[in-house]
Amino acid sequence: MTRGVLNRLLGPRARLRWVHQILGGALLMPYFLLAQVGVGMAAGGVNALSSLPLTLAAYAAALPLVAVTAVFGLVRPLSVAAVRAMCGVPGERLAEGPARSWAARGRTSAWWTLHLGVGAVVSGMTLAVPPMAVVLITLPLVTGLRKAELGLGWFATEADPYVAPLLGIGLLAGLALCAAGAGALVARMAPVLLGPTAADRLAAAEERAADLAVRNRLARELHDAVGHALSAVTLQAVAARRMLERDPGFVREALAAIEDTTRRTVGELDAVLGLLRDGDPARPDAAPAPTLAVDLDGLLARTRAAGATVTAHQDPGPGGDWAGLPAIASREAYRIVQEGLSNALRHGTGPVDLRIRVRADHENGHRELEIIMTNAPAAPGEREARTTGGRGLRGSAERAALLGGSVEAGPYGDRWRLRAVLPLAGGGR
Repeated sequence: MTRGVLNRLLGPRARLRWVHQILGGALLMPYFLLAQVGVGMAAGGVNALSSLPLTLAAYAAALPLVAVTAVFGLVRPLSVAAVRAMCGVPGERLAEGPARSWAARGRTSAWWTLHLGVGAVVSGMTLAVPPMAVVLITLPLVTGLRKAELGLGWFATEADPYVAPLLGIGLLAGLALCAAGAGALVARMAPVLLGPTAADRLAAAEERAADLAVRNRLARELHDAVGHALSAVTLQAVAARRMLERDPGFVREALAAIEDTTRRTVGELDAVLGLLRDGDPARPDAAPAPTLAVDLDGLLARTRAAGATVTAHQDPGPGGDWAGLPAIASREAYRIVQEGLSNALRHGTGPVDLRIRVRADHENGHRELEIIMTNAPAAPGEREARTTGGRGLRGSAERAALLGGSVEAGPYGDRWRLRAVLPLAGGGR
């Protein structure tokens, strides 16, 4: 029990909290010096430090100045950092960043006033009590102290001085008790006054949601670009190996397709990884995001080079090409087609029928882009089993949902069908 009490009073955490209080007292000094000048002038031009009542008045006048300056944004982050490091308060119970609302600033002001006000009292006691305690403890041993003019006249008899050490020890114990109590009070009040407000929690939730959205977008880009490239390159390499002796021309075409696929994928991968680097600006030589208008023909050619038969039916509508599509719809449509072809190569067999068209949505009068891809499923054990909830399909559904569209995938008669619909209303280039 004694060890537990000593640990509470003088343990590592108690000592850090004590230092935290002394830091608060040091921070109060500029306010106190300014206030004592004003109090001295108000009292007739006297030195406020020469009178205890005036000193206390200067201390009281300094606290409103402390409260006013605490409304500035940097006070809360600095206070939170100090509390985390020195008071043993869990970080999740404290707010992040500067105070945004006036309610949060008011709480920060109350905390700043409490910390500096209590810290000044503890600092004053820390400066005054130990020297007094040393004098009292050594009084029986040093005769000169009893004869010196120290204001210790109450130890006049021979017996009285031997009571002084007990009084000195009591003062030191009282100082430790006060410092520990003040530290515990400040640590208890820190989550109340520096904890997150409803606005802080909402901002943190929005920040986490935005971070998760970025992570999901990067995961989709990596999966679609790298996953499709690996599937295509694998099938191209297998086809080249099988035709090595019989058709050297086909092998050259397959190797050229592998080279082109890997080069494009490295460029896309570099662009995606650039987004992961904090503060990495967009590189002027970074590969642009592939689009339906520019890259569809190349995607179909590389898929055919892998040995797949792809029949594409394209109907861009008025204008006769895909350049009229909104840029974001063209990018997302390309990725959806890419994922569908990748799944067809990995899980299906036989010819792939691809239909892409722009059609009118008669329900709302807007245009929409429809993508339909079908092919026969592979025999059991021949390829990987197909599912309707893989990462790629979920990514395609998320891409479509961002534009207000939808993706459906599953058995369709004796074939497997992927159907995506992307609204084109309001899309900008």
